[in-house]
Amino acid sequence: MTRTLISGGLVVTASEELEADVLVEGGKVAALALRGSDPARSWAASGARTIDATGHYVVPGGVDGHTHMEMPFGGTRSADTFETGTRAAAWGGTTTIVDFAIQRPGESVRAGVDAWMAKADGACAVDYAFHAILSDVNESSLKEMDALVDEGITSFKLFMAYPGVFYSDDGQILRAMQRGAANGALTMMHAENGIAIDVLVEQALAEGRTDPRYHGEVRKALLESEATHRAIQLARVAGAPLYVVHVSATEAVAELARARDLGLNVFGETCPQYLFLSTDNLAEPGFEGAKYVCSTPLRPRDHQEHLWRALRTNDLSVVSTDHCPFCFVGQKDLGVGDFSRIPNGMPGVEHRMDLLHQAVVEGHISRRRWIELACATPARMFGMYPKKGTVAPGADADLVVYDPGAEQTLSAATHHMNVDYSAYEGKRVTGRARTVLSRGRVIVDDGSYLGSAGDGSYVPRSTCQYLV
Repeated sequence: MTRTLISGGLVVTASEELEADVLVEGGKVAALALRGSDPARSWAASGARTIDATGHYVVPGGVDGHTHMEMPFGGTRSADTFETGTRAAAWGGTTTIVDFAIQRPGESVRAGVDAWMAKADGACAVDYAFHAILSDVNESSLKEMDALVDEGITSFKLFMAYPGVFYSDDGQILRAMQRGAANGALTMMHAENGIAIDVLVEQALAEGRTDPRYHGEVRKALLESEATHRAIQLARVAGAPLYVVHVSATEAVAELARARDLGLNVFGETCPQYLFLSTDNLAEPGFEGAKYVCSTPLRPRDHQEHLWRALRTNDLSVVSTDHCPFCFVGQKDLGVGDFSRIPNGMPGVEHRMDLLHQAVVEGHISRRRWIELACATPARMFGMYPKKGTVAPGADADLVVYDPGAEQTLSAATHHMNVDYSAYEGKRVTGRARTVLSRGRVIVDDGSYLGSAGDGSYVPRSTCQYLV
C-alpha cells in the first residue's frame, strides 16, 4: 500500500491549527503527528513518498455545495462540462462538488437524477454528489423524495423565482417541506418573488430599459427579503429545515438572523460574487455588464459589509459558488437589447478558495473560519463529514498544500474554466493551491495537472448534520 507523508506544514482545520505531519495510506488520512515527534520521525524514515509543505498550510480540499455543470438555461447550457468544471475546481483546491439534478416538468425526479448521473459518470476529476431540483411538485414526486433520501440524495431545491420554468407556488413548497420534515431532507430555496419580478421586468422593457444593469434593478432586494421571510414561515409551519441559497441582500440576511435567533433550523449561503463584486460591475459600459448577470443579482457595494458580518456571526454559514458559466460571446449576447434574455450565471468554481483566503489576508475572517466556510460546514450541511471537510484520521485524503504567500492575478488568460471571460479579471490575490490530493492521489502539483477524467467518485450523502 502506497504511503505518502506531507511534512513541514501548518495543518489548518475549522477547529485547530497544528504544526503537524500528515500520513496518507489507501486514500485516507491515516494519522497526524506533531512536528518532531517520534511517530513523525519514524514515518520519515520509513521510505514513504514525501511532499514537503514547509512554509505552507495543509488544509482539507474545498467542498463546493452549489454548482451547475452542463445546466440547460434560457435556450443554451452552462459552458463547463463535468469534466472541465471539476478539473477547474481541482486547480483551485476544491475536491468535492455538489451539483443539481433537474426534474423536468412532467417527468419524474428519478429521470432527472439518472440524466445527471449519466453526465457525470466517468467525467469528473474530483468527487461529486447531487441535490435534486423539484420542478413539478405532485404526489408522485413527493413519494420519490423518500427513496432518493435513502439512496443518498438528501436535499431538494425549490424556486420562488422563474415562473413557467422552475417556479413552485406556496402550496407546493409547503407540501415538499412537509415531506422533508418527515424524511429528513433539507429544503434548499431560491428565494426571490418571481411573480413580482416578472411584472417589473415587463415594465422595464416596455420603457426601453434594456441594458444589463436593469437586471439588478428589477430584482429588488426587498423581493429577495420578502421571499426569504415567506420561505422561513413556510418551513416553520412544516417543521422542516431550510437552506437559503445565494443570499445577496442585507434585508435577506436580517430575515435569516431573526430566524436563527429563534433557534430554527434555518441556514444561509452566500457566494464570492456578492462579497467582491457589485452593481458597479453590472453597470459597466456597453454590454460588458452582461458578464455579471446572475440571480439573485449583484447588489450595491454597501451590502458587502453586512454579508461579511453575517459570515463572522454564522447567520450565513456557507460560501459556495453557484458556478454556472456562460460565455460572453455566443451565450451572454443572446440578451443584447433585452436583459431578460441574458443567461443567468457566472463562473467561479476555480477561485472560491483563493478569494476566501484573500478575505483572510484582508482581515474579514480568520484562517479557521476560511476552512469552516469553504470545507467543514458544507461537508456537514450536506451529510459528508468527516469523510470530507477536515484533516483527521479516517477522512478521505482530499488535501491541499496551500501557499499563503503566492501572488496571482485572476484572468481568463490563465484560468481553467471553460468560459471566455473572468468575473475577476485583473484582481490580485495572495494565496494559491500548490499541491492538491484527491483521495490520496496528487492531481495538481506546482503548476501541472496530473489528474484525468473519471478520477472522481460519486458520494452518497447522509442528512444534514446540523439539525436540532
